Amino acid sequence: MTFATLGLIEPLLRALETLGYQTPTPVQAQAIPAVLAGRDLMAAAQTGTGKTAGFAVPLLQLLTMEGPKVAANSVRALILCPTRELAEQVHASVAEYAQNLPLTTYAVYGGVSINPQMMKLRKGVDVLVATPGRLIDLFRQNALKLNQLQTLVLDEADRMLDLGFSEELANIYRMLPKKRQTLLFSATFSDDIRLLAGQMLNDPLSIEVSPRNVAANTVKQWVVPVDKKRKAELFVHLMRKGRWKQVLVFAKTRNGVDALVDKLQGLGINADGIHGDKPQATRQRALDRFKSSDVQILVATDVAARGLDIEDLPLVVNFDLPIVAEDYIHRIGRTGRAGNTGEAISLVCADEVNMLSAIEMLTRQTLTRKMEPDFEPEHRVPDTDASGQVVKKPKKPKKPKASGGGGGKRNLGKWVDSGEVAPSEPSIKPVRKVPVFNTGPRKKK
Repeated sequence: MTFATLGLIEPLLRALETLGYQTPTPVQAQAIPAVLAGRDLMAAAQTGTGKTAGFAVPLLQLLTMEGPKVAANSVRALILCPTRELAEQVHASVAEYAQNLPLTTYAVYGGVSINPQMMKLRKGVDVLVATPGRLIDLFRQNALKLNQLQTLVLDEADRMLDLGFSEELANIYRMLPKKRQTLLFSATFSDDIRLLAGQMLNDPLSIEVSPRNVAANTVKQWVVPVDKKRKAELFVHLMRKGRWKQVLVFAKTRNGVDALVDKLQGLGINADGIHGDKPQATRQRALDRFKSSDVQILVATDVAARGLDIEDLPLVVNFDLPIVAEDYIHRIGRTGRAGNTGEAISLVCADEVNMLSAIEMLTRQTLTRKMEPDFEPEHRVPDTDASGQVVKKPKKPKKPKASGGGGGKRNLGKWVDSGEVAPSEPSIKPVRKVPVFNTGPRKKK
């Protein structure tokens, strides 16, 4: 199969050839004919499957072949993305595909001044890539009209809902013309996504190009158990041991990003970080420097790293596990792309065991554990498996200690260990003893 057999026009085929696209990916092979036929689409596709070209290329063809010229302050196609970075990236791809077409494209997002964006929209734009918040701002200021809209694309709809955009999406839905084509792309089809699709899509064609919630099999994954306080030390140790050239590291919080970057820079390692608190220009600069290998280690939060497209990235490290298990799939999807193999290493401490269990359940695989000598954790990470079980070893050699203090300590250890209910006998005793001590004096009063 070639792109020509999918019914694409010559200027688009020429652009794809220039970009080195030879044969359509599975999502492109299914999505392009459906979009050209005017169908609504609900597609399950992970990052790295070629989905951007899957919706953007046929969309550009429809805009070229059908519909009137774009009016002032209007748009003919709208692509909604969850984050600025993804909006930037999608827009860059759309502009490349449209290089031989008489169409205008533009991206709008928050975190930068709205005035240049309003100026740009005055002449009208054929394809607008936008984040939901900024789109609503522009609409409310009458800088944007949507009555000419032919096609709406929701890219990474699952992420938009995760980031709390459901209300904004409902507002946008009310702003749109009833007669339009809608394309929804999501890594996962949760109940919330299906509900959204039910509201916004009309008799959609459903396509699924990869097994649901399965991480790419080109990525070798494993876990290194470690105490929380030694994670940074372990990361530096592994980096030196493996002679890592370029690494994308995920941390849970903005403070976590900054702390790790400071530590690495203090050791003379060329590192930079991106998160939501940093201005867009700073984030883009860090990303560009990482892509050009001027920066060796890029530390990011999930929001900042969504949709990053870095060629030949060999390694992703989860410094912290993500709170939402699906984000694990997105994270490790940054490596092992386009036929290359990649590695994903997760540094896991005892209080992340439930997150680990959720990831294993979602990906339907038990992740291999590799203990690093000299970094064995004091707080053991309970065993987990793909069924969602957290397996606790019942070995407690200090059982003969009958004192309240000892029992309490033991029980606290269990609580820290897993968050699950400990066996009833040891857990009841300390709880009973506390009121006994407290009620004694009260009776004397």
